[in-house]
Amino acid sequence: MKILVTGAKGFVGRNLCSQLNNIKTGKAKCYGDLQIDEVFEYDLNSTMEQLDAWCSECDFVFNLAGVNRPQNPEEFMAGNFGFASTLLDTLKKHGNKAPVMLSSSAQASLSGRFGNSEYGRSKKAGEDLFLRYGEENGIKVLVYRFPNLYGKWCRPNYNSAIATFCNNIANDLPITVNDPKVELDVLYIDDLVEEMIAALKGQEHHCEFEGLTVLPSAEGRYCYCPVTHKATLGEIVALLQQFHDMPKTLMIPEIPADSFAKRLYSTYLSYLPKDKAIFDLKMNCDDRGSFTELVRTLNCGQVSINISKPGITKGQHWHHTKWEQFIVVSGHGLIQQRKEGTDEVIEFEVSGDKIQSVIMLPGYTHNIINLSKTQDLVTVMYCNEVFNPERPDTFFDPVASE
Repeated sequence: MKILVTGAKGFVGRNLCSQLNNIKTGKAKCYGDLQIDEVFEYDLNSTMEQLDAWCSECDFVFNLAGVNRPQNPEEFMAGNFGFASTLLDTLKKHGNKAPVMLSSSAQASLSGRFGNSEYGRSKKAGEDLFLRYGEENGIKVLVYRFPNLYGKWCRPNYNSAIATFCNNIANDLPITVNDPKVELDVLYIDDLVEEMIAALKGQEHHCEFEGLTVLPSAEGRYCYCPVTHKATLGEIVALLQQFHDMPKTLMIPEIPADSFAKRLYSTYLSYLPKDKAIFDLKMNCDDRGSFTELVRTLNCGQVSINISKPGITKGQHWHHTKWEQFIVVSGHGLIQQRKEGTDEVIEFEVSGDKIQSVIMLPGYTHNIINLSKTQDLVTVMYCNEVFNPERPDTFFDPVASE
């Protein structure tokens, strides 16, 4: 299959072409028997000769080309409607009946706050042109009205509030939020790309629109991406501020699977400047070695790294409810645990040569001993709760009597 993508260097085009080329080269193997032989990437630096040749060969067209911020409002119609006409005329010239996807916008609804949008009118004209082209020529046409898009490689200070907020907060630049209660319908770029590949396989999602409301319908004239989220500007900025503060707090915000927060965190990280991709951690050092917190979570505890010098014993305490896992990743050590009030001791000899996880049982006093005379013992430690100095649930008691 040969794919033509117009607007290939734009935000959506770049992400889509990246995944299409992953499929082409066999790097993405999760799409069954989908085979892509060529990805024709048309953009502003391409020639009409290239467009003509590609329109004669392609088996599917993603039309993502368009104008978002022209110098003059009149350019909306020329850029969004004019090129669409050229594309369809070129396909017709070659008798190419390949399916065509059109990237439109929620503004094409011409309803609500988009009721007097020159951009929206140009998008609506493009939609009508494509739908008419499909009806008159018996060709499959897929018209998508995208809501607010966000994700990696989106240009800030252009047409995405989320891209601007991510960029500015990551780079300690000011942001402006006129009304934090404004709610956005948002679509993450990877979810959009997955829907585009589904469309390529004939598995697109159809709908009708009632204003801005999506009405799923198998017979609908339009198409939509079923994975979208709603978030207010205030919620978006609050999450981004938490992400920004993470190097200081070590607190990973809640980012459940398939949540908006998870997608936003990945987006935010893509805007980090190079000097913020690395940050110092506080090492608590003494003559025994060091202890360093790596990350904290709101509800699932924390992860730390412990380094014990040769011959050193650490720990010698127990907990009522708190529990830990010790994972030695370098060196040779012994973990001992004794059930409180008894002489029952269990031991685990551990080594970085065989990575194992040992659970520190509640009600058992425990330690970790570096058995080496020359090598540091390095242990990753997970605790199921963040340390609370007011209620530490930690009580000194040696495992073995001196």
